[in-house]
Amino acid sequence: MKKDIEIPIAKDVYVAIVHEWNEEFLGKDWNSYIINNRATQIDMVLIVSKGYDGERKTSLMRHAIGVVDAKSFEKIEMLHEDLFALNNEFFVTYYADKKIYEKRFLFEKNSISQETLSLIPILEKEGVFAK
Repeated sequence: MKKDIEIPIAKDVYVAIVHEWNEEFLGKDWNSYIINNRATQIDMVLIVSKGYDGERKTSLMRHAIGVVDAKSFEKIEMLHEDLFALNNEFFVTYYADKKIYEKRFLFEKNSISQETLSLIPILEKEGVFAK
């Protein structure tokens, strides 16, 4: 029975945190994005995010993104720099190829900083990929 259960492996979908200019507030913000690097769109994208470290934890944030087109991205949420002292987790669920996929993305505490920035493809901005 267990051998008949197929668990699809999520590929070519990523979460990144980007440091970018905010025209409205004339300053730089840290924003999280879901990136779809697949050749096809992903549907019914749901994301649950949280921060934690021992006894400290944030509230759960739930985001219904809907559709993310092929080779594109969508903004998830803005993050305050104080959260970088915590582990930040994004649990992503989506539908593609007539299957439901899920994957956990983790930004370990203190892994997001100016020193760890690199160019994020598709977004063409500097940021940090989740593990």
